[in-house]
Amino acid sequence: MEEKKLDVKSIIGFVLIFVILIGWFYLNQPTPEELEAQKAQQEQVVAPVTEERPDTTTTVLEQPQVDLKDSLAVANYQKSVGDFSYTPVREGVTVLENDLVYLEINNKGGQITEARMKEFVTYDSIPVYLVREGNADFGLSFTTTDNRVLQTNTLFFEPQLSQNGDNQVLSMKAKVSENQFLEYRYEMKPGDYLVDFTIRSQGLNGIINAAQPVNMKWQLRGIRHNKSVQYENRYTRLTYNHEDGKISKLSEGSDDEETEEKVKWLSYRQHFFSSILATDTPFESAALTSRNLVEEESKETLFTKEYSSETALSLTAGELAHNMYWYYGPTDVQVLDDYKELGLADSIPFGWGIFGWINRQVFTPFYGFLSSFLPFGIAIVVMTILVRVLMSPVTYKSYLSQAKMKVLKPEITELNEKYKDNAMKRQQETMKLYNKAGVSPMSGCVPALLQLPIFYALFMFFPTSFALRQKSFLWAEDLSSYDTILELPFTIPFYGDHVSLFPILASVAIFFYMMMTTGQNMQTQPGMPNMKVIMYISPLLMLFFFNNYASGLSLYYFVSNLITIFIMLAIKNLILDQDKIHAQIEEKKKQPKKENRFQRKMRQMMEQAEEQKKTGKR
Repeated sequence: MEEKKLDVKSIIGFVLIFVILIGWFYLNQPTPEELEAQKAQQEQVVAPVTEERPDTTTTVLEQPQVDLKDSLAVANYQKSVGDFSYTPVREGVTVLENDLVYLEINNKGGQITEARMKEFVTYDSIPVYLVREGNADFGLSFTTTDNRVLQTNTLFFEPQLSQNGDNQVLSMKAKVSENQFLEYRYEMKPGDYLVDFTIRSQGLNGIINAAQPVNMKWQLRGIRHNKSVQYENRYTRLTYNHEDGKISKLSEGSDDEETEEKVKWLSYRQHFFSSILATDTPFESAALTSRNLVEEESKETLFTKEYSSETALSLTAGELAHNMYWYYGPTDVQVLDDYKELGLADSIPFGWGIFGWINRQVFTPFYGFLSSFLPFGIAIVVMTILVRVLMSPVTYKSYLSQAKMKVLKPEITELNEKYKDNAMKRQQETMKLYNKAGVSPMSGCVPALLQLPIFYALFMFFPTSFALRQKSFLWAEDLSSYDTILELPFTIPFYGDHVSLFPILASVAIFFYMMMTTGQNMQTQPGMPNMKVIMYISPLLMLFFFNNYASGLSLYYFVSNLITIFIMLAIKNLILDQDKIHAQIEEKKKQPKKENRFQRKMRQMMEQAEEQKKTGKR
């Protein structure tokens, strides 16, 4: 096992990846006090359920049913429901649908009260609903010239359905008279998830108080769609786009709120599906809120997060006129890229910086190409093989550095023993040895750092790739969710109530890889007594952390580590010659070595420190 060694910094780099990921996940979990506060808050929210449709519908906010004309005639609208002697009954819904999405727009509030995907089902084969049974509410709130406050989600709108070529057009009007009304206009195109949405008023410039803001509020509770609600919740997030193109997000792990300016669109993402409201004219200011509704992994949990956004709409000559868009559909880059002018594809969590660029521009299209003619699981295997082959020069550089360090190991051990009582001198002599031999102790760390963007980009690719959703491979029913070979009658903390096989295989592969690369370091590297612990804890972290993750990601790590082991064996046995490396190092030692500026500065600093130490002893 002597030759099986990896640079210590490479090992630390891999371990740090796991530690950072674990820390990121668990440090963002709410405290028990926050959980208790969330529970108390949720108990105050009444979520009414529609028993019969289309005769009755409900919204999140229960308010008196009023007609705009009647409400304008009653001076005490906000004081008491008892002030109304007549409540008109005009319940009903109007359907807009194409081959992709089914929408129901309710007369009460003129808002969408059902949004169903026609091509997709949840993990338990139920149609995917983004809006249903009162989980969403949308409306305006404005003050009249006689200082009354009206909320449109309590008003009744008169529907009128028509055609504009192949497009369906629905006009919803809350009328004061035939020439005075507030209108919501929906236009749905064939084969399109995007619905044009216009808010405008006519003849209300003497009724709406222009000195007070017209507030628009949109609320939604994300409906659970995935097998693991906690895993789904990690990728369920409120995302928004600034006018300058900057993408921002609220917290995915705890309650959060922000007030932002110049917002172009708001995305209520529910992992693989999104409800998005975009606008031609950026919202001047938006107050955004996200509440976490998931306390623990449970099959009884129905909702993931509760979102809310509130913004003010401007008036032009006392009237409303705003062009917007509703998107109810998959969080799929191939779909969202069709709306480049709105930039909706930026709502997908590809990752930040160079990592996100690699994910979006390299892995996403490349996997799409492979999966167009290969089974989805085989496409992952092929992509992994190609990635590892392309990265093999980096692996070679890393292993070459290890081999050189191994050749120098006896001399380093001798220096450690000779200067065991003088750390400064030991370090100084060690650096001289490295310089003479032409070896850099950092040369093994650099290749590992070069691979980090690839590792992180793939880490973000698999959980968010819509192409993997509900695609099976071997025993895995869904590559975007965890695979299950055994259901447990109990729950293991941090692990779950099931056993996934792909994480086990990946953990075993990582263990053997670390056995190959750290065996030498564990036995002889001074100052590293915990290397053996690290070798065991890394696969263990993999096993626990990925048990609830996408099986496609675990499949990638398994195949990747397996290929890396074979590549390293090939490099060791077929490419590198230890005797030749030793001879090269000895030849380097004989050659005069010119110090560069950094090495000279470091040597001088160490010599000064050594001299000061000697002076101090005198």
